[in-house]
Amino acid sequence: MEARVENPEVNHAEKSRAAFWRLHHKQGLAALKSEFARNPNTTKLFKQHCTLIDNLLMSVWKEAGIDPDCALIAVGGYGRKELYPYSDIDLLILLPENHLNDAEVNNRVEALIGLLWDIGLNVGHSVRSLEECIAEAKKDITVQTNLLEARLLIGDEAFYEQFLREVKNTLNLRHFFDAKLQEQDNRHAKFNDTAYNLEPNIKESPGGLRDLHMILWLTRSMNIHQGNSQRVSNPWNDLAKQNIITTLEARQIRHHEKNLQQLRIRLHFLSGRREDRLVFDFQNELAASLNYVNTPRKRASEQLMQSYYRSVKFINLMNEILLKSLQQYLFDPIPVTTAINERFEARNHMLEAKTAGLLQQQPGAILEAFLLLQKYPELEGMGPALLRNLQRVKNLVNREFRQSLKNKKRFIEILSQANGVNQALRAMNRYGILGSYIPAFGKIIGQMQHDLFHVYTVDEHILNVLANLRRFSKPGLRHEFPLCSELFEGFDAPHLLYLAALFHDIAKGRGGDHSTLGTLDALRFCKLHGLPKADCQLVAWLVEAHLKMSSTAQKSDLSDPSVIEGFAQFVQNERRLTALYLLTVADIRGTSPAVWNAWKARLLESLYFATKHALANQAMQTQQTILTRQNAAVEKLSNYGLSTHSYQKLWDQFGANYFLRHEPDEVVWHSRLLTPHLHSHQPIVRARLSPNGDGIQVMIYTKDQRDIFARICNFFDRMGYNIVQAKIYTTEHDYALNSFIVLDQSGKAVSYSGLLKFIEVELAQKLDGEHVLESPLRGRISRQVKHMPIELQLTVTEADNNNHKLEIIANDRPGLLATVAHQFLTQDIELHNAKINTLGNRAEDSFLISARKGQRLDAERLKLLQEILAQEI
Repeated sequence: MEARVENPEVNHAEKSRAAFWRLHHKQGLAALKSEFARNPNTTKLFKQHCTLIDNLLMSVWKEAGIDPDCALIAVGGYGRKELYPYSDIDLLILLPENHLNDAEVNNRVEALIGLLWDIGLNVGHSVRSLEECIAEAKKDITVQTNLLEARLLIGDEAFYEQFLREVKNTLNLRHFFDAKLQEQDNRHAKFNDTAYNLEPNIKESPGGLRDLHMILWLTRSMNIHQGNSQRVSNPWNDLAKQNIITTLEARQIRHHEKNLQQLRIRLHFLSGRREDRLVFDFQNELAASLNYVNTPRKRASEQLMQSYYRSVKFINLMNEILLKSLQQYLFDPIPVTTAINERFEARNHMLEAKTAGLLQQQPGAILEAFLLLQKYPELEGMGPALLRNLQRVKNLVNREFRQSLKNKKRFIEILSQANGVNQALRAMNRYGILGSYIPAFGKIIGQMQHDLFHVYTVDEHILNVLANLRRFSKPGLRHEFPLCSELFEGFDAPHLLYLAALFHDIAKGRGGDHSTLGTLDALRFCKLHGLPKADCQLVAWLVEAHLKMSSTAQKSDLSDPSVIEGFAQFVQNERRLTALYLLTVADIRGTSPAVWNAWKARLLESLYFATKHALANQAMQTQQTILTRQNAAVEKLSNYGLSTHSYQKLWDQFGANYFLRHEPDEVVWHSRLLTPHLHSHQPIVRARLSPNGDGIQVMIYTKDQRDIFARICNFFDRMGYNIVQAKIYTTEHDYALNSFIVLDQSGKAVSYSGLLKFIEVELAQKLDGEHVLESPLRGRISRQVKHMPIELQLTVTEADNNNHKLEIIANDRPGLLATVAHQFLTQDIELHNAKINTLGNRAEDSFLISARKGQRLDAERLKLLQEILAQEI
């Protein structure tokens, strides 16, 4: 291609035209925004926006002097005349073969594209010959889909018609259908196959606009394949005319489609960019623009999101029904039928009722259908006819239905099956049956959670917990959680765990303690379903206690025998302990993919085994505990060639309480490293990868000084590491022996050998008394927390040995722990132990504190500490 020589006068004229069109586009978009605010009509906005862009593009095309043999074609959403305010404008510039290497044509096309960007249009373009278009369409299903939505803007009409014919000839209906199904499965998987995230994507999430586009693409491909490429203004009415959907379904689909279109348009205008996620930043403004107002029970944004979730739930359902209907209509017009029983049969491997009126005449068959899917795993789900009938009769799942002994028995039978429990309950929820059968569950469908570590709605979280319990039953997944799999296999009544999962958060959003309210719901449900008294009590206890094990593990010192003994008294027996452990692991893992980690896994396992040991009447008195831990440490130290004589002086200075606070493995590590440094004048810092795979374990040994904890917190804050556990201990000879577990939160790749050495050297320097103590970082809170803040909670309770337990719940941010440590220093507070727990953007930290030298803090000092912490945090 020859180099272009710039003509200053021409260049100035181009800039003037670009400025004129840019202003025209900006004013046009502003007019659309004003008009939509007055009259929020999505159809009108799409029409006016497309007209604005069409006219602009045609003017620019003419001005660019592109050869009349070429064609400018709108594709994608722009091609189907569904152009959102800031969406990409997808264009195909179609060139005849003899123009591909024409330097003048290429120069003009290049200038055209540059001009479009100068105008401020978000253009997604391709420049291809007809042959290249067809070749790309054969290779890439996305390209083929875009071409199906082609619309000529300007150029050679005959060339465009030839293009349409070639597109049609390229179309293999079966291949296209299968490829689009796979594409949808992949897209859904990116969102964990759920529409019920707290910040969903209106366009791409399951149940979003893409799921409706999917149906339109498939029906358009079907029409083109049959020789009908004509566009229709209302495709849903057209599908009703073809008897693919009913008139009522067409109206319902259009209603929910308009709801999502409204949200997406408003989101674009609010953000001033292409933003398709319903992020917290815009939920309140969106709700206000749609006239939602706060009520005593629900925020305006919650009402907005529940409306969104209702729409995506319906769209998800219709997507499933229509995909099955189209597949049957196009490829399996003569079904292969196999009888299952007198009421149901399999048609093309899908469950269908033998008679259209079965569910209406025998409502009990509703639950039977879900049970049959479990018993016949070769079935690929419910057929389209059965799904439609299920929607028509779901209102029959009423009080009378729930009181039927036969239906109660069948529901428990569904929970008691060896396979398919998770799929059955998810299907019941998806089809609107579960919320009708358990009305309390119906109330939390689409219910948001204002804690940010739950990234799903309440109903979706509950079903995730149940799915996690089911994973424990799968031999092929045993490697994920070996202990859970072993315990689950030995548990005699898994259906009780599933019931506890269904009810553990069912009372959220009602006000009051959801554990207590949920316990009443669970007990009532179990009694109504005729469960034995002991089973009813276990389910109710699990619901009431479902937070206890997590709280104990993450907030208490598990090396303290009294903590274990107290927890053992709480659970009472091993069956309860096992059930609560399984539910707790499943619950934490069901909150968010990011919340579970090896640190939490080890804490819960440690608590489980220690409590099991205590329940077996092997709980030991203090002296027995000390002796047992010492003997275990002596045996391990002998493997390193160390005799008792070599470290006895060190142990004498550690004192008896040291062995109550530290496990044998920690005693061995400390003894090996510190025996030569009993009276060290320099701080000693040692770091290692935790033997339990839960981050980095750091030991600090130095002459005791008041600001040690503050210095350590500052150091790790600036490294981007989170302290998750701190054991603060002072020896008999007034040395600080502190142990920390830290986790990397930066996500950066690091060389661990170099990192451990860095911690040892740099932290030792920071602990030098001559080094000035740095002020805590004042990190910014996340954008999510700004829109969903966590109310600060400061709680002080009495503990053993003149100590108090301070618990802090607050928005997490860099510098939070260092700020607390700094206030402990300024208020002359002595720290004995700390458990640091971060759940998403929520910090739940607990500290065992006293006055200096273990003296008791009086009420006045505690009140002052709380006031200062509240002000600083």
